[in-house]
Amino acid sequence: MKRFLSLSLLLAFGQTLLTAADWPQWRGENRDDHSPDKSILNPWPAKGPKQLWVFKGAGLGYSGFSVVGDRLFTMGAIKDGENVICVDPATGKQKWSVQLDSRIYPNNWGDGPRSTPTVDGDRVYALSANGILGCLSVKDGAILWKKDLIDEMGGKLQDWGYTESVLVEGDKVICTPGGSQGTLAALDKKTGKVLWRSTGIKEPAQYSSTVPVTVNGQRQIVQLLTKKVFGVNPDNGELLWESNFSGRVAVIPTPIFKDGYLFVTAGYGVGCRMYKLGEKEPEIVYENNVIVNHHGGVVLVDGKLYGHSDKGGWKCQDFMTGEEVWKSDAMGKGGIGYAAGHLVCVEEQTGNVALIAASDKGWKEEGRFKLDPQSTQRKPQGKIWVHPVILNGRLYLRDQELIYCYDVKGD
Repeated sequence: MKRFLSLSLLLAFGQTLLTAADWPQWRGENRDDHSPDKSILNPWPAKGPKQLWVFKGAGLGYSGFSVVGDRLFTMGAIKDGENVICVDPATGKQKWSVQLDSRIYPNNWGDGPRSTPTVDGDRVYALSANGILGCLSVKDGAILWKKDLIDEMGGKLQDWGYTESVLVEGDKVICTPGGSQGTLAALDKKTGKVLWRSTGIKEPAQYSSTVPVTVNGQRQIVQLLTKKVFGVNPDNGELLWESNFSGRVAVIPTPIFKDGYLFVTAGYGVGCRMYKLGEKEPEIVYENNVIVNHHGGVVLVDGKLYGHSDKGGWKCQDFMTGEEVWKSDAMGKGGIGYAAGHLVCVEEQTGNVALIAASDKGWKEEGRFKLDPQSTQRKPQGKIWVHPVILNGRLYLRDQELIYCYDVKGD
């Protein structure tokens, strides 16, 4: 009987290992904010899902999460520097915390780092708000190499610091220092050596993260700036195409790509635009003010875009036509994530978290709760801006130094 029970437990544990998924970078494996979970708890109980743990040592900042195996990674301003932090996603216990940058980026909207670490094998790549890019050991946080995007690479610090989450593409780390040497840069992921700069584009960096796409068999790295959107060859940084963009003040959301079509959006009254990418110059399919996403992100689900718009509240927009499908003011501005036919929306002002059916029939709420406790260290102008992550039946949320984990395991 003991042998039978041991075998059963071993098989069950093995099955867990086989079915567990990872979230190795900003917006997940495909940078689309789609959870790999096939089910999610719905509806939520009246008081919300069960809170599994709260970790109180994440420091200040707006860094999101990457989760790989038994490690959750984020960043935070702790004491006199910006740290990369590793936590056990099952227990909320810290595994390690290592200082990447000996300075803390100061800002009226909140001090500290803004980018999400990127995990690749046994290494994790992280970018401080002041532009220190580091490669660390997943195991213990040992720093393997560092690069200064400003002093060493001629980059320029933006008004709200460096916020992009770097991309690992093959043997390269792609980042956006901006400046006269080339907006984008590729570094050898093992050594940090600069392999190329995108000399065809020499614009200042903005706040969006790059996305890898494939068009007519050609791999590309796409980035969005204030006045341009463009694609380069990841092998050498060669400019493949560019188009003017009408961004203002700050351009933040990550582009969305599907089957040759590229959707971009920005706040401050800019709106959104759809491009068709091909062998020639990109074709503008539509541009309008349906989704004017300042930040918080947009997700594409079954041909429909969902996200908050500065004009009209939460919106559903047809991806191909640009037409508004529905809008709702049932919740204030905030971030979004997708899992198993549902949207998880986090209201930036209050910390309310809602579960919404991803439906073109309107805002269909299936539960709501409020983050508790909430940070007392957040600056008055700061909000709850970290995107939700849903992975392996757990919902991860953050308010400054507090990381929360909730049980949202479905059937």
